Amino acid sequence: MAQLPDELILSILDQRFPCRQQQIRTLATLISPEVAPCRNCIVYGTEANGKSAIVAALLQQLAEAGPTSRPGLPACQYAIVNSVECVTGRHLFETTVRKVAGALGFSDLATRCESLAQLTFELSKMLKHTPQPESRHFVLVFDAIDRQREAPPTLLPALARLSEIIPSLTTVFIMTNPPSGCLRISHVAHVHFPNYTKSDFVRILSATPPKPLPNTTAAETADLWTRFCGAVHDALTKSAVRTLPAFQGACNSLWPRFTVPLREGNLGPKDFTKLLIAARVHFQDESLLDPGIIVRPGYQQQGGATRLPSGETDAKALVHRPAPAAATTSLAALLPTTARVLLIAAYLASHNTTRHDLTLFSTYHHGKRRRRGGASSVVAGQRSKHRKIARKLLGAHAFVLERMMAIFTTVRHEWGVGGSESPDADADADVGMALATLSSLRLLMRVGAGGDPLDRGGKWRVNVGWEVIRSLGRSMQVEVEEWLIE
Repeated sequence: MAQLPDELILSILDQRFPCRQQQIRTLATLISPEVAPCRNCIVYGTEANGKSAIVAALLQQLAEAGPTSRPGLPACQYAIVNSVECVTGRHLFETTVRKVAGALGFSDLATRCESLAQLTFELSKMLKHTPQPESRHFVLVFDAIDRQREAPPTLLPALARLSEIIPSLTTVFIMTNPPSGCLRISHVAHVHFPNYTKSDFVRILSATPPKPLPNTTAAETADLWTRFCGAVHDALTKSAVRTLPAFQGACNSLWPRFTVPLREGNLGPKDFTKLLIAARVHFQDESLLDPGIIVRPGYQQQGGATRLPSGETDAKALVHRPAPAAATTSLAALLPTTARVLLIAAYLASHNTTRHDLTLFSTYHHGKRRRRGGASSVVAGQRSKHRKIARKLLGAHAFVLERMMAIFTTVRHEWGVGGSESPDADADADVGMALATLSSLRLLMRVGAGGDPLDRGGKWRVNVGWEVIRSLGRSMQVEVEEWLIE
């Protein structure tokens, strides 16, 4: 008679993995030999949401509780194979045989396993032909099997057929995004692990609040931590911190900075809105998500980080750092010279009309500070009859790629930046790479679909504003406004 697993086992797992009660009970029903174990089961979901940890913990609890608390019921044995650790298909087969033999205590195993047929033979010899208790059930788990390197095309269908050859076997496949019909069989059980919601994130982190802050109680600190986690989710999780480890790391990084006014005694634990306003600059700092990626020039930490009595980093030292010499997140610091000149040329092509190209880019008066663009386009003492809006304040217009490349060649020679001086330099690999980079970053957008992206007759549109272009020009000592005609 089928019996559900002991509720004590499930309650222990619920405490270890909150917000996963439904998935735990579904897996227990499909895997436990006490209920109705299935042949194949696919566990899927996004990364870092508890799939592998929950499957391993559930199997461990079932294996420990089966023969001791209920000796008359089937014993559950299992083996977990991490496909990421296997560099080839043969490595996966040999690891599977070794893990299954270790779980069964089987010593006479083959040292080489080079094919799926040999894998089936070795597993059948250990699980089917060797005398075993009649009630024995074995669960074989392939973790991250969709990321297996050098996997044969028939790997997943062949592994799914193992349970048909070996009746006492259940095969579990843990994947991120399984394609439809990947096992080539029908009636496959699927268990979905959806991503955590905001309430789930806050509930998980609220279970382990930080140590009480100065002049506050443990309850006040826990309440402030809960509201703080919700604010971090609204600020960062939707765009960058989408997994639980990343969200936890962001909260731990922002917490010392967020509580600086409270440590100094300027605000209390109930002044959450004022604390949030005081720390709003830190909620916009991308370097806090992963400090190892963005390195700020001009900053050197002196004497190491000061440790607080609670073990956290000194919040004052984190907040009152010297300002960096230049913001490394600006395009002027991230883009190479060729890409910057190309983006400025695209802006000039979008905001200057075609009839002014000959005036701007064919004749240059070396004695004048300004060209005909900018303020010099209107003669002093004369007032225009019609007031016009500056073109840089209007939306960007589409332009032909050939026109942008001509402007790029002219301004590069005029400004003395951007590389080679040869006349055919506009078609070299650096320019093509810069164009592809700007397009992938959506700084340049192609108008229309189809055709070759490098077709000189294709139309493009710049996707950045005037402030960005002006900063790019000034990074090369160029005033872009002098090259615009209003």
